[in-house]
Amino acid sequence: MADPSQVVRDFCDAWATLKADKVCSYFTDDAVWINMPNEDRPTIGRQALETSIGRLFGMLAGCEFAVKHLTAGGSIVLTERVDTMRWPDRSASIPVMGIFELRGDKIAAWRDYYDAATWQKRSAPPQQ
Repeated sequence: MADPSQVVRDFCDAWATLKADKVCSYFTDDAVWINMPNEDRPTIGRQALETSIGRLFGMLAGCEFAVKHLTAGGSIVLTERVDTMRWPDRSASIPVMGIFELRGDKIAAWRDYYDAATWQKRSAPPQQ
């Protein structure tokens, strides 16, 4: 079995590729992703994850998940990160707390906690 901490580090690094298939290769087929500010709208299943992440990547010029701290206990991995998204006309960074549940060497559940109002303010398109 792969080291859960390394799986999550590699997953976070994969976001810089802007390749949804590469990012989603870290998920189980039945994985669940919940951005907790939108907890009532989880993304369920690797196919849905790839569609959602691919849509996001289609808008971005760059992306980085900078892991500040990571701790693991068994199959649970916690990350404190700063996620940065770059569009052609702007960029935005937000502190994020992520929780990953692994099954074998794949991510079966992923929950991110961040302040939605701060994200909306920082990621808003420039005023014309």
